[in-house]
Amino acid sequence: MQVNINHGQQTHVQKYMLAIFCAMSFILYLDRVNLAAAAGPIKDELGLSNTTLGVAFSAFGYTYAVFQIIGGWFADKLGAKKTLIVCGSIWVVATVATGFVSGLASLVLARLLLGIGEGAALPAQARAIANWFTRKDRGFVQGITHSFSRLGNAVAPPIVAVLVALHSWRAAFVIVGVLTAAWIVVWAFYYKDNPREHGSIGELELARLPEHAAASAGSGDPTPWKKILRRMSPTIFVYFCQVWTNTLFFSWVPIFFMNAYHLDLKKSAIFASGVFFAGVVGDVTGGLISDRVLKRTGNLRLARQGVIAASLVGTFCFLIPVMISRDVNVVVWCLSGAFFMLELTIGPIWAVPMDVAPKFAGTASGMLNTGAALATIISPLVFGAIVDLSGNWNLPFVGSGVFLLIGALSTLAMRPDRDIEHAADGALKKQYAHG
Repeated sequence: MQVNINHGQQTHVQKYMLAIFCAMSFILYLDRVNLAAAAGPIKDELGLSNTTLGVAFSAFGYTYAVFQIIGGWFADKLGAKKTLIVCGSIWVVATVATGFVSGLASLVLARLLLGIGEGAALPAQARAIANWFTRKDRGFVQGITHSFSRLGNAVAPPIVAVLVALHSWRAAFVIVGVLTAAWIVVWAFYYKDNPREHGSIGELELARLPEHAAASAGSGDPTPWKKILRRMSPTIFVYFCQVWTNTLFFSWVPIFFMNAYHLDLKKSAIFASGVFFAGVVGDVTGGLISDRVLKRTGNLRLARQGVIAASLVGTFCFLIPVMISRDVNVVVWCLSGAFFMLELTIGPIWAVPMDVAPKFAGTASGMLNTGAALATIISPLVFGAIVDLSGNWNLPFVGSGVFLLIGALSTLAMRPDRDIEHAADGALKKQYAHG
């Protein structure tokens, strides 16, 4: 259905959609890192150990993992708009409820509910991006949207530190819940699954959209589960390896500075923010590099796998000084370098589901993020137990280094150049190489 298309007029609806996607990613991770940023005061107030705090961190991952594929499938069948309205509402309730927890049990329940709400968010966003942006732009789009998630990571520690000083850590969760509700209202009124149904879009802008966009929203085609899983399996494993280390940064970096170097909450927040800001730059840079390589060479494997492998190996190199140095300044700079390199992966790896299954990008993205969710379940428990048993806050980085090298080697098995319909890489080279 076409609605009020502006004939011949240059419009900027794509840019506004990108802004909405970025805002969602920002709020999503601002909320997610709230718990890590407030870990010190929460531990003291609720009487938690590092191990039980790890249980609270990992609780989110259980429901988050379950609802990845479910949410992605719903986004493919019902559209990203309805899916995000429903899961966003659950997300709001869970976030606000976290501000009223009274112990480990209620904290775990709030995190489980949050996992349900956020589980469908990124797969549904990927479905929406596939509707609105072509293959040659998706590395950048995924990179910049995820960079806003890292911006959320970066601002969460100082915001929580200020709120703790002025009021309490509980206020941070209530504020983010209200912010999320405001985003849902904007999404419900402005976003369209089918770009041709948007009343403000012009023909010139429609010409730049993916050819399948109009047909794919709410597709009634049966989902080829086996084909998608077969193509996605290597990428899922690589992402598991990446997120193992990613979770170490999200969950433990703020409290790492407090415990390993005996810094106060304010200084720990400043150092943690510096590390996370490096990730903001890494997200955008990785997406830009991937798109540039694709445009120049037409080689999708090089554009996706090459950037991912270099990212993981580079992260490992930066983590070596973190494991052996006792100079906090060296550690801060190396952690920042490591997080920058680690985040180069995000743009290209989140573009792979759209490369492999453009009509089922929600389902494929849900499969991808299931690997990430499994890492978020296991790794906080392992980190907390290692620290409690050894008293060594540097030891978890050793295990992360092993996963980084395994992940880099596993990129050789990825085939983003072959979609579920067996599209050949040669066609891509002809399409993208030098215009």
